[in-house]
Amino acid sequence: MRNPKATADPGGPRRGDPRLDSHMVQHGLARELSRRGACSRSQAEIAVRDGRVRVDGSIVRDISRPCNVRTRLEIDGVAVSSAPARLYLALHKPRGLVTSTKQERGAANVYSLLQDAGLPWVAPVGRLDKASEGLLLLSNDSAWAAGITDPEKHVRKIYRVQVRGVPGDSVLTRMRGGVVDRGEHLAVESVSLLQSGGRTAWLECALVEGRNRHLRRLLSALGFEVLRLMRIAIGPLVLGSLARGEWRELDSEEVRALSMAAGPRANRGLAKPSRASGQRS
Repeated sequence: MRNPKATADPGGPRRGDPRLDSHMVQHGLARELSRRGACSRSQAEIAVRDGRVRVDGSIVRDISRPCNVRTRLEIDGVAVSSAPARLYLALHKPRGLVTSTKQERGAANVYSLLQDAGLPWVAPVGRLDKASEGLLLLSNDSAWAAGITDPEKHVRKIYRVQVRGVPGDSVLTRMRGGVVDRGEHLAVESVSLLQSGGRTAWLECALVEGRNRHLRRLLSALGFEVLRLMRIAIGPLVLGSLARGEWRELDSEEVRALSMAAGPRANRGLAKPSRASGQRS
C-alpha cells in the first residue's frame, strides 16, 4: 500500500484527486472487515456484536460504524491489515461437502479442507452443490471473482457427467437446444458422449452460464438421472491432477488467464498473487 505520508508531499495527490479520495471511502465496520479479507460479512457482524472487534483501540458493537483504510481494526486482539494479500486458490471439491460461507468450521463444509492452512479468509468463486465434485475457485479478490461469475461474461465451464442410461443423438440435440424448467431456459453450449457401458454413460458438457443445479435439472427433464457430476475446467484453468480434497494456489499466469476470460471487470485492480503458507499440491 502507498505510504499515507505521501499525500502530504508537494508532488503527491491533493484534495479532490481521486487517488486520495479512494483512500477515504467509508464503509460500515462489518463490510470493512470483510473487504479486508478478515472474514465473511456475516461472520464480521457476529464478531462485532459479540464485542470481539476493536476500532482504533476501543470495542465497538455497531456493525455500521464508518471506517476507511486508515482505521485501525482488531479481531480478538489481532490486527486486521488494511491491504490483505490477494489469494487465488484452486480446490478439488469432494462430494458431500457444501460450498456455503456459513458455518465454515463444520465438517460438511469445504472450509474444513482449509482450516489448518493458516490462510486469510477466502470466498468461493461460484458454487458446486453438495453432491457435485471437481474444480472450485476461492479468493479474497471480490472484483476478480465477480468478473468470473458474471453470467454476461460467458466464462465457459466444462463438466463430466455420469447418467443412468445412454442418451442418443436426439437427446444430445435437445440438450443443446434447451428445455424450460420452472420458468428458466436450461441448455448446454456443447455436449458429447464420452463413454457408455450399456446401463450408464459419461457425457462432457460445456456451460457458459450456470443456473442452480443446471445440468441435473436439464437431464432430469429429459428423463436421465445424474449419478456423478464433476467440473473439470473453468475458462482456461483445468482440474488436472489435483487430488480430491487438495488445493493449490494459482500462479500469476493462471490468475491473469482467468481474468482475460472474464473481461475488463475481473482485470480491474488485479493484484499479483502472494505465496500462501501451508500450500498443498
